[in-house]
Amino acid sequence: MLRKHPLLVNLPLLLLLGFLLLLQIGTGEYPISPWHTFASLLGFGLPEHDFIVHTLRLPRTLIGLCVGASLAVAGTLLQGITLNPLASPGVVGLNAGAGLAAVAAIVWLDMPLAWLPPVAFAGALLVAALSYALAWREGISPTRMVLVGVGIAAICQGAITIATLSGNIRLVQQAAIWMTGSLYSRGWEHFWPYLPWVVLFLPLAWACSRQLDLLALGDPSATGLGYRVNAGRTWLLGMAVALAGASVATAGTIGFVGLMAPHLARRLVGIKHALLIPTAAVIGGLLVLAADFIGRTILAPVEIPCGLITALLGGPYLLYLLLKDRSG
Repeated sequence: MLRKHPLLVNLPLLLLLGFLLLLQIGTGEYPISPWHTFASLLGFGLPEHDFIVHTLRLPRTLIGLCVGASLAVAGTLLQGITLNPLASPGVVGLNAGAGLAAVAAIVWLDMPLAWLPPVAFAGALLVAALSYALAWREGISPTRMVLVGVGIAAICQGAITIATLSGNIRLVQQAAIWMTGSLYSRGWEHFWPYLPWVVLFLPLAWACSRQLDLLALGDPSATGLGYRVNAGRTWLLGMAVALAGASVATAGTIGFVGLMAPHLARRLVGIKHALLIPTAAVIGGLLVLAADFIGRTILAPVEIPCGLITALLGGPYLLYLLLKDRSG
């Protein structure tokens, strides 16, 4: 373990996050220096920069930050609920359930953007309930949770394919762009419907740190300390579903962030969730913003969706965790 004092960990992460925010906002077809970007954000920048910074690039950057933090915290909650280090919104099928609900709403119902977060929440909630029920065998089985999630995700993906083959071509194209997991063309009209979910559920998740610490002791010990395990798991699972579902509805399926960020945070600050949750949130924001920055710049002017970048990183990381668990 590389555990250090939380301040020594989070201060450099926050500084790096601030620099990446400036770099993300300032990079594009019309580059703006970090200083001029910072000045524009504070309201005393050059007039020709204000529209680019505040209208075109700031909402995209804020959405990336919030999506990364939300997926990371959702993964932390799921790993704490199941005591399964492989649990994450993508692995247990939450992303797929949210994605199917959102695609169906786009393709078949032409639903307004403001309605996508609650619809995706409903899809993720249904998948979460199904996964939880099928994985239960006198307690949660980590292996069964992963296998059930993979199976449900495959079914949802098949249903998504049917939806895209049967819909209006304009709406199908909109859904196809959304499914890649991209921040492309995200603006304030996407940010404001998403913001209440982030503002409500991220602090709530942090406030439940002690509950997650109790679950880590095991069900008998947690029950002996007076914690209502089943009710607590249901509440925590609902928060994970809300964070993952709203994030998928806003930015598409950006996978593996909820798997990688909690693991990296755990190596840095340990297993206490009061420290783990905020650290994982910062790392999640860094992962999504870094992936989006790489996708925008590596083959510019062609843009690679950030969801593909996180998949390229997360797939090998998942294999590493599986091999490590088998060797242990």
